[in-house]
Amino acid sequence: MPRKLLTALAALLIVNISLSAVSDPSRIIPAPVGYSVSGAIYTLRPDGSDIRVVFGDKEFEASVSDLEKFAREEAYEVIIGKKGVTIKALTEKGAFRGRQTVEMLRLIDDDVKHCRIFDYPRFRHRGIMIDESRSFKGKDFILKQIDALALLRMNVMHLHLTDAAGWRLQIDAYPALTGHVAWRKGETYHEWEGMGYPFSNAEDPEAYGGFYTKDDIREIVAYAAERYIDIIPEIEMPGHSMEVNRAYPEISCVGKDGKPRPFSWDLCVGNDGTLKFLETVLEEVIELFPYEYIHIGGDEAVKKDWGECVNCRRRMEEEGMKDVHELQGYLVRHIEKFLRERGRTVIGWDEIVDTGLPEQATVMSWRGTPGGIKAASMGHDVIMSPNTYVYLDYYQDLIRKEPKAVGHMQSLRHVYGYDPLEGIDSEYHHHILGLQGNLWCELIPYPAHAEYMLYPRAFAIAEIGWTPQENREFFGFRERCLQLIQVFRSLGYSTFDLFNESLKAQTGRLSFNDPAFRL
Repeated sequence: MPRKLLTALAALLIVNISLSAVSDPSRIIPAPVGYSVSGAIYTLRPDGSDIRVVFGDKEFEASVSDLEKFAREEAYEVIIGKKGVTIKALTEKGAFRGRQTVEMLRLIDDDVKHCRIFDYPRFRHRGIMIDESRSFKGKDFILKQIDALALLRMNVMHLHLTDAAGWRLQIDAYPALTGHVAWRKGETYHEWEGMGYPFSNAEDPEAYGGFYTKDDIREIVAYAAERYIDIIPEIEMPGHSMEVNRAYPEISCVGKDGKPRPFSWDLCVGNDGTLKFLETVLEEVIELFPYEYIHIGGDEAVKKDWGECVNCRRRMEEEGMKDVHELQGYLVRHIEKFLRERGRTVIGWDEIVDTGLPEQATVMSWRGTPGGIKAASMGHDVIMSPNTYVYLDYYQDLIRKEPKAVGHMQSLRHVYGYDPLEGIDSEYHHHILGLQGNLWCELIPYPAHAEYMLYPRAFAIAEIGWTPQENREFFGFRERCLQLIQVFRSLGYSTFDLFNESLKAQTGRLSFNDPAFRL
């Protein structure tokens, strides 16, 4: 059979896009917990003036009384009939989630079948991480993505604000962080790396970079709060921190020759100035981000300079440490205590499990799922974010047809196949807070490219986080994605071309001749 004909046949078999000009709950993402539909039609008003919100409805309160607190707060019921739209909820947050469902119905088509939707989330953490260090995309881009997350009923945006390639947050106590190492030579991460990691300043006409002012962050936080989305800042430590050492070499590791090591990848754990630096930075971070969680990184520390640094060797001797790996645990525990005393909870990548996990730290599992499984079994809360499923900088289709990316192919189908509770004993399920997709940007320098990598795979993460596992089915989901992509494009988002996705990405098979192929 000719390849073009085979591809066309695959498209016909795998997806059957509804040509109806009428919207209904079967077409939205994430899929609701339950709904019913009748044949009559109501035309939604674009300004939402036909929506009535009801709090304190006894029947609705009874229907959600057995849910966990987070689910009750976000639960809602939408009723669309001849008199308009009624949303029932316990909280303003729940009412907002209901409004976003109505808005998605309207964006698909403003003619909507009469329906009743009953809905609440499966997990409390449903997030996306955007790496602003490697490529800075700025406030307008972030506000636009907050709108997308709100429409998808997601509730967390994690901002990776500091890394070797650039510090992206105004810190008044340390002006060189934004005056110098927020700017570099080389528009892309690998250009900068290839030139030997040169930093610059804003006045240099060849400089690339930028940072968020405190007013920018306050605007982002307020905008997100209106949409019931938390912003989690990440301040990397002790690894991924060359930019700090370049800005303030006096707190970097010191070699045997007595000279600072400003090109060190890691912070100097032996220098008391490092601890003062981190505490001062975090005091300013706390003031800007009024949320429970602060992410402190904790991943991929190289530790090479620690073994030669006179200050690190002294710290090890004072604390009775036997090897340099213990220095990371020392720093993480110190910072966890500092933040806990100020009412905040630390999140760290799963390497912090390996170096002495602080009692109240939350673990973000990225090296597959084992770190999260281990942390949950130890009684720690976990956010599942495995690179084996939800790393959005990975290829989403055949390498030959996609922009340069990382890793193996993580197609929409592959992402959608993930269940955050897989492999975790039921007695520890309550420790799994949810999941998060991560968009690292070493190879993604531009906003349009970032959106191309985010959508529609963020649709899958939204549905995994919200919809009951037993309600999820891929081919129906893919059909809904095709429709929602058209909505997102109409709103000005760039998306992956799911309409021309390869058969391999759609099905996991290279051709219909494969004996293992099944629809």
